Amino acid sequence: MTYLHQRPEWPAFTWAADDVADPLASVRYGQGRLLGRMEALGFDLRSEANLEVLTTDVVTSSAIEGEHLDPQEVRSSIARRLGLDVAGLPVAGRNVEGIVEMMLDATRHFDHPLTASRLFGWHAALFPTGRSGMQPITVGAWRTAATGPMQVVSGRMGRETVHFEAPHADRVEAEMAAFLAWFEAPSPVDPVLKAALAHLWFLTIHPFEDGNGRIARAIADLLLARADRTQDRFYSASSQIEVERKDYYRELEAAQRGGLDVTGWVVWFLGCLGRAIDGAERTLEVVWRKARFWARVDRAAVSERQRAVLRRMADDFAGFLTTSKYAKLAKCSTDTALRDIRTLVERGLLAENPAGGRSTSYRLVDA
Repeated sequence: MTYLHQRPEWPAFTWAADDVADPLASVRYGQGRLLGRMEALGFDLRSEANLEVLTTDVVTSSAIEGEHLDPQEVRSSIARRLGLDVAGLPVAGRNVEGIVEMMLDATRHFDHPLTASRLFGWHAALFPTGRSGMQPITVGAWRTAATGPMQVVSGRMGRETVHFEAPHADRVEAEMAAFLAWFEAPSPVDPVLKAALAHLWFLTIHPFEDGNGRIARAIADLLLARADRTQDRFYSASSQIEVERKDYYRELEAAQRGGLDVTGWVVWFLGCLGRAIDGAERTLEVVWRKARFWARVDRAAVSERQRAVLRRMADDFAGFLTTSKYAKLAKCSTDTALRDIRTLVERGLLAENPAGGRSTSYRLVDA
């Protein structure tokens, strides 16, 4: 099997301009339309939308790699770093703080050059313990030959399928030097198209022992932020990739096993990005719904304890609220919880569900 990086013309990517033109134009139109709508919103709503998208981006980028983060911890970490309200949100763990730090550095400092040192910092942030799971790994440095061939493998032990094998570790430093020089060099290539190429190129080199997928998506987000010319993110490429995960891996494998004409990969990547932008409408609706709800909360003049519980319910709350759940969230007695809940029902913020008695539960009242 000859892989992409083994081709004599590597890494001179080519693509059919006619095939790429329409999907690229569609993405650019969608970006402009979405950013125009966001610009028309007030600062608070834009901040809320940005927080919503960044939280989704971090959670789904990790989920693609099989790592499941607590969305509330992610939201807490991002909100704190952006100077937003974190009342009622839990304290984030080290694993959450690391990927949030990386993603925010990529998007909020999109105009800073991408360097080996910056990538090493991202990698160290992802693996603060120096381990991937229980396994010690080289952190904050390119992978070494000591770990053997870097392969993408699936299947049961003894019946593995090798989907891709990256360049030998001895090549990584030179390969990454070429990638980073291309990344920062002036180029007529549209930054959205460049994001598709950079994603494929970085994952083909696979320069780290672990975390390559998350870093590749952060690199793509950096280029998309350059394309949008804004630190704020209002759509998430990672969330759409997670939805289309099987197609993503299939297209990636096909590109890495193919030639230097990467038209198929680019067209798929742009299509996925376009669908992510279309899906941002749902994020906007969530933001508008929350804005209407909190306007009603403000008019009702609730206590800080009640506000903290309502925030948990509005953000990411499984099931319905009960007196015992309220008491646990608010760290108060069940009698106090019941009084608080009754007040919130009277003010039209909570509604009692049909089942009563010992099964009494409550839901938020939609605006």
